[in-house]
Amino acid sequence: MRKTLLSYQRRLHEKYLILGAVAAVCLAASACAFSATNPWNQNQVIQPATLAKQLKNSSERPLLLQVGFETLYVQGHIPGSKYCGPARNSNGIARLKTCLQGVSHKRAIILYCGCCPWQECPNIRPAFKAVKAMGFTNVKVVHIADNFGQDWVQKGYPVSSGE
Repeated sequence: MRKTLLSYQRRLHEKYLILGAVAAVCLAASACAFSATNPWNQNQVIQPATLAKQLKNSSERPLLLQVGFETLYVQGHIPGSKYCGPARNSNGIARLKTCLQGVSHKRAIILYCGCCPWQECPNIRPAFKAVKAMGFTNVKVVHIADNFGQDWVQKGYPVSSGE
């Protein structure tokens, strides 16, 4: 009886070891996938709730740049943010570079779009890459999972409209 119980415990222990190894591989793969598809690391991503709180409580505001479509910016944007054009093409990147002329490379810059779901956004990745390539060192992106309306406006965070 004791021998059977020990055998059962050993098999159970082996199963947990295998399960732990599989979990570790899955975590490593998801971390690689995150870094492979996004030019930023996890420290360069800010959640909407965190940003809204930071903007409310901070005396030193980051430079907020909306890198999406003008119609969306006019409909609603984060107060104090500047419209810099859609970064999905060379004209948008040129406009983004114009927006950053004269800005200290150490200044905190936060980019956001919100036109569509985060993984499909045609603007946020090119904007981030361009700003980093210009030598800016303190750049973050707002993680807008679905769209600006759902992930910012409907949450009750501050919004401005118009130009």
